Amino acid sequence: MYNASDLRKGLKIQIDNEPWVIIDFQFSKPGKGQALYRCKLKNMITGAIVDRTYRSVDTFEAANLEERKMQYLYNQDDQFFFMDLENYDQTSLNEDQVGEAKNFLIDNLEVDMLLFDDRPIGITLPNFVDLLVTKADPWVKGDSVSGDSKPVTLETGYTLRVPPFIEEDTKITVDTRTGEYVTRVKE
Repeated sequence: MYNASDLRKGLKIQIDNEPWVIIDFQFSKPGKGQALYRCKLKNMITGAIVDRTYRSVDTFEAANLEERKMQYLYNQDDQFFFMDLENYDQTSLNEDQVGEAKNFLIDNLEVDMLLFDDRPIGITLPNFVDLLVTKADPWVKGDSVSGDSKPVTLETGYTLRVPPFIEEDTKITVDTRTGEYVTRVKE
């Protein structure tokens, strides 16, 4: 059980039997009266964002969240299938629940699946993933219009900008938090 004074950015609480995460938080103490806690909350299931103000006497339940190691198997239509690494049960998430992570999912990638009351609601990728470049246009020396980078397409269909020396069939490391090139994989 949390008090209003425990509220902070990133805290996950349960309101009306749904998990919410605090994405913005402000404390204000008017001249007289109670302290106020202004929060911007995001529903972890629907993605809805709301603004709420709480008083110092308000209490909150901790969200019943659990993370489990899962392995990405495949996707079919807009469903993404994962296997629990402990009991080998399969679980699926839709494209909205996976979000931008779909750009970095490759077969057998281990992810952390977030569960709310044993119901999957999202995944967390490793910070870095090694992906194969499937399409890279040749870089022309003296091409100063595009600067010192060029666009490439990865095996997942994701497009990003990389240094000019990256060619097709090269494995690169991508930061999944920013979607940017990190380094070439040495094999």
